[in-house]
Order: sequence, then structure tokens, then C-alpha cells
Amino acid sequence: MNETASLWTLFVSSFLAATLLPGGSEAVLFGVLKLHPTQLWPAIAVATLGNTLGGLSSYLIGRVIPQRQTLTGMARVQRYGAPVLLLSWVPVIGDPLCVAAGWMRLNPWWSAVYIALGKFLRYVPIAFLAV
Repeated sequence: MNETASLWTLFVSSFLAATLLPGGSEAVLFGVLKLHPTQLWPAIAVATLGNTLGGLSSYLIGRVIPQRQTLTGMARVQRYGAPVLLLSWVPVIGDPLCVAAGWMRLNPWWSAVYIALGKFLRYVPIAFLAV
């Protein structure tokens, strides 16, 4: 697979992994970097972007849920605010945190920053293990 196709596959995988759909993008990142080790920073950027956009799609889902419903993860988000989204990469709790952040109408810009930072910090060590 060429570099462009590999990066697109990584983008799609990382996007879907950050939604409420099951999946993991870490293995795809690792595989892309084993095939194309010179693409370290582009691969980290693509994985981070895809995973961030996937997390923001969960945030948007939370925005459309009526506020009369209770959401899992709401207490953590309410207590810590947008910085709790640094944990948006954590399996099982990350997606509900993004949904809860949208439901609570946290600032979308700060939410995006913390989601992106958390996801970036998760991909960097994985990428460096691959090269």
C-alpha cells in the first residue's frame, strides 16, 4: 500500500475508533509506520486529526440529546470541565465523556483543544515504538 493510501486508511480508522463504534486505530498507526517509517509526523498528525474529529462527532451527538436526560460520565465532566477531555482517548470512558461534554454545552473550542491534545499524547508513544 502506498503512503497516501496508508494515511487515508489511518484517518478513517482513527475517526471511526473515536466514535461510539467499536474499533482501534493504534494497530493501524503501528502498521502504517512499519510500512512507511519516514511518515512518523504525518501519521501522528493524521491519526490525531481523525481521532479528534471522531471525538467531536460524539460531542455533537451530545449537543442534540435533550438535557432532561442523564448521561454516563456527566459527573466527571461537570466537576472538571473541558480538561477532563484529555481522557477522551481512554477506552470505554472516552466516548461517553465527549458525549457528556456536548450535552453539557461545554465550550466547543476548548473541548476540541483538550480532545486533540489527549489523543495526540496517546499516539506519540505508540508511533515512536513503531519506528
